[in-house]
Amino acid sequence: MTADDSFGRLDDDDYPAYTMGRAAEMLGTTQGFLRAIGEARLITPLRSKGGHRRYSRYQLRIAARARELVDQGTPIESACRIIILEDQLEEAQRINAEFRRDTGSVSTPGQTDPAPERTASPR
Repeated sequence: MTADDSFGRLDDDDYPAYTMGRAAEMLGTTQGFLRAIGEARLITPLRSKGGHRRYSRYQLRIAARARELVDQGTPIESACRIIILEDQLEEAQRINAEFRRDTGSVSTPGQTDPAPERTASPR
């Protein structure tokens, strides 16, 4: 890989450009915190050839969200679960919006379909 290739990859949100020490410093947290969210499977850092953890900018944003929740008093395991559920909800909403667009539906995310009109039943 040439220097030009390396610089181009730095714009990639998924490129594992940050060491554990640098990631912890950027987040204002400890390396132990990064290990803990890794053990909770919130993020899975890539490993260098030497076995060192490397984090992407995307992973750092997730870790920052976890730190925010933990700083508010949420247990780390719960914070990780909340973030996973938020991510799943966002993905489901994206898929629903895509489906609506593909099928020509006019309802917007969060909007429920109106109840069908009821007709009076004969007595």
